[in-house]
Amino acid sequence: MSHDHSHGPGGFSKAFAVGIALNLVFVGVEAFYGWTSGSLALLADAGHNLADVAGLVLAWGGALAGKLRATPRHTYGWKKGSILAAFANALLLLVAMGALGWEAVGRLTSPEVSNGHEGATIMAVAGVGILVNAATALLFMRGRDTDLNIRGAFLHMAADALVSAGVVVAGALTLWMGWIWLDPVVSLLIAALIVWGTWSLFRQSLHLLFDGVPDGIDPRAVHDYLANLEGVRAVRDLHIWALDTAQTAMTAHLVMPTWQQDDSFLRRIEDSLHERFEITHSTIQIVRKPFTMSCRDWGAKQ
Repeated sequence: MSHDHSHGPGGFSKAFAVGIALNLVFVGVEAFYGWTSGSLALLADAGHNLADVAGLVLAWGGALAGKLRATPRHTYGWKKGSILAAFANALLLLVAMGALGWEAVGRLTSPEVSNGHEGATIMAVAGVGILVNAATALLFMRGRDTDLNIRGAFLHMAADALVSAGVVVAGALTLWMGWIWLDPVVSLLIAALIVWGTWSLFRQSLHLLFDGVPDGIDPRAVHDYLANLEGVRAVRDLHIWALDTAQTAMTAHLVMPTWQQDDSFLRRIEDSLHERFEITHSTIQIVRKPFTMSCRDWGAKQ
């Protein structure tokens, strides 16, 4: 059997701490000015920022859970915590955008007029929001392509920056043209855009929660690689799943009637699986004759 206990990208604890602190301060400022100015977009953005603070806490908790040591009762540790956090982040963001859309439709049917001073305040506060959210998103940029949990945090912050930018644009046009309907319309457009961008995170995290093969790994290609190894008659009980949002595990039985190899054979397989398929934790069992019912018939090597 071969095992690789390598871990994903470097820790993001400092990024989480800084991001949470920045957004908590900004939520307070934005909620105050949103309440006094009566801006739906500003209040919705403050609520969304608060939801994102919760999302950052979830993502941080998931990342920390993945570092807990394995125990006899939890032999893989708590690595699934990061997948659960990514799923919760996606769900939280979708619910927040649903609430924003609902409120925007209500404001369209019952528009409220804001004066120039309120519009200027809205634009100023939202402008600060662009900086805060963009800066926080940058903290997670390097891990967004390799860790689904970090990607969830990045998407939340990038989405917030986009919402704040929409508030600025809506405020400027409302002051200039007097279009009081623009605030809820912009909110609806941004909510739709964020839902579209978040759906992939939701789908992938849900897929991984049910032990689906991670995106980017072709299970047929993995099977064919193993089946074409010298001496392998068949591959049975091949399973590929995510340990967390950055690590992938695989188990398989190789039917080798004339097995005479040593451990170097298994080491070569492990290295190849890591290099070719990014499978970081592999367990290979060699059998001369199959003695269990295979979970899936991949077909025997001819």
